[in-house]
Amino acid sequence: MILDSLKNLERYYSLSPRLKVVFDFLSTADLASLSVGRHDIDGDNVFVNVSELELRSLDAAHLEVHNRYMDVQVVVGGEEIFGWSDRDDCHAAEGEFDTERDILFYSDRPQTFYKVRPGQFTILLPNDAHAPMLGEGSVKKLIFKVLL
Repeated sequence: MILDSLKNLERYYSLSPRLKVVFDFLSTADLASLSVGRHDIDGDNVFVNVSELELRSLDAAHLEVHNRYMDVQVVVGGEEIFGWSDRDDCHAAEGEFDTERDILFYSDRPQTFYKVRPGQFTILLPNDAHAPMLGEGSVKKLIFKVLL
């Protein structure tokens, strides 16, 4: 898990050359006016899901993991709390891994929580079990899916 300011995103290009595609999009798009839904940037290699949603209490934290994609999540309105655990420490899987949706859920309690504010991003790799959509009020966010 990485939490940082958008101005530092280029420091993380070594994780994936596709992160430059994300950064270029963030630098040129009018983030506030992006409509809710999926926007293709580089087909299935890099795309963004724009969401506007009501946040849930910390007690409703629901961990998820991905195998094929890393997430780069950017809050553009409101503040969002994420739960986090190391994937190796999660043992209460809810079903089997859904390869088509690239997701598996766990009912384990997150080990820690952190807040993402506008102007910040979090990168979540396959080892990062994460519980998004926590906090109070609502949030508008961009969820970039970056093929590994």
